[in-house]
Amino acid sequence: MTATDGSTVGGVPPEVVAFLSGKGGRSLIIKGGAGTGKTTFGLELLERVGQPSRSYYLSTRIGDEALYRQFPWLKTSEMRSRVLDSAKLFLDAINTSGKSRDPELPESEQKKIRAGREVLGSFGQDRGPPTRVDRSHLQALLKRSPMPEVENVYNRIERNLPEKSLLVIDSLEGITHKYGLEMEEFVMALQKDLVEGSSSDVVMILEKPEAGGIEYLVDGLISIQREELDERRVRHLRLEKLRATNIGRARYAVTLNGGRFEALGTQRGRGAAGTTGAWKPFPDPERYYSTGIPDFDALLGGGLKRGSFNAFEVDVNVGIDDYYMLFTPTFLNFLSQGRGIIAVLAAGESPEKLRDTLVRHVPPNQFDTRVRIVDYTAGETEDPYILPMARYGRDEAMRATVTAEKAVSGPDRKPFIEYTAFDTFESLMGDQVAIRMYFQGVARTKHVGNLGIGLLKPGLLVSSEILNMMDTYFRIINVDNAPCIYGIRPRTTIYAISPDPEKGPPHAVLTPVV
Repeated sequence: MTATDGSTVGGVPPEVVAFLSGKGGRSLIIKGGAGTGKTTFGLELLERVGQPSRSYYLSTRIGDEALYRQFPWLKTSEMRSRVLDSAKLFLDAINTSGKSRDPELPESEQKKIRAGREVLGSFGQDRGPPTRVDRSHLQALLKRSPMPEVENVYNRIERNLPEKSLLVIDSLEGITHKYGLEMEEFVMALQKDLVEGSSSDVVMILEKPEAGGIEYLVDGLISIQREELDERRVRHLRLEKLRATNIGRARYAVTLNGGRFEALGTQRGRGAAGTTGAWKPFPDPERYYSTGIPDFDALLGGGLKRGSFNAFEVDVNVGIDDYYMLFTPTFLNFLSQGRGIIAVLAAGESPEKLRDTLVRHVPPNQFDTRVRIVDYTAGETEDPYILPMARYGRDEAMRATVTAEKAVSGPDRKPFIEYTAFDTFESLMGDQVAIRMYFQGVARTKHVGNLGIGLLKPGLLVSSEILNMMDTYFRIINVDNAPCIYGIRPRTTIYAISPDPEKGPPHAVLTPVV
């Protein structure tokens, strides 16, 4: 599951994958306060980056059974073999005192391995990959205090040579405090013996937010912090140092949903054009319209209510493509069921781009007949779906609006979406006129059972008046380059918005940021 081309492995940042996939050994410290997700990240690296038979998690502060209770996904036989409980290794070493250093293998097999290593070693270490673990720095520490679990790990890594191993130690404080060592000297021993001498990757978890002098001894440094955002918890992963590795993004928002570590936004850019197949509509529950996003429907208790008007306040650093990941499935779910859309687009939104996006999944004729985009600056157009309002007086504009509503609702008078960007209303008509038009739109939506979607941008004068009338109120924000949404009414946690990893865009998923 290792990737060397910068692509994402699971929810691990591609920079970290590239760092640990390079030639030779690398050392990495993960630091952060309590509850930031350091242990979860270390375990994720074990599964996503390490090879099954050559990766180990040495826990010095929590037993393996406690780990299995906290992280049930570790119970697979493959992952169990990688988790090394420090206390159990210590007891095993005592019980096997005086026996072979490699008790897991029969003596006959150990002789073969030693003989093979001697033959390989006769060709010179400088001519090929290492075949023995250099223990010189460890031996210096062992003169002061025996460390059986550390010796056990050295033995395991040596058996894997010349193949590369991954070792995750959780935590540095736990093992150095246990044996009365300075962290600097223990880190130096691992760096010299395992990383530089044996081309192994060593990840060390630090139980505090500051690394002090030891950060200069290692090749990589990652910090994880936790903060409150509008009374909601958000974690950030920061790539502070990854030697000889390009850092495309220095920060990632993080979720620990389901006991798994995921750096958000790592899937963006894959298959950006999306699929081109026909959209298969999601059924509408009674009294609701499906959003086309099952996760969003579940969050809303079934979908957006029929006859409701719903506000989405978009932060200034959220791009159009980001919030359209949320709206496009809803538009498609309406069009694919013979329903229509009347839209007043925001500044920067393009009618042509919207059409190009939607006709990938519904017939072009269906878009042209069931969609009307109101353009208050256009006087003429050849596109049947654009309503050029600049050429009309007040009475003509009202008649044109009624004609547009009949077109989008069709002969069977189906309900339709009213998508309104209020920055356009306010900039063209002023706040008072925009508010009056909004009240009229809300009354019409509730009366005929349409679905109202209102887009708000920062700084609008109409926002406070509009939000008082909205049935739901969501904010769309950017957290470390990951578009996210959370509800003010109803109150929800933060969710990351991303393309569906299985179906691809325009299908989307919401991932809880916990």
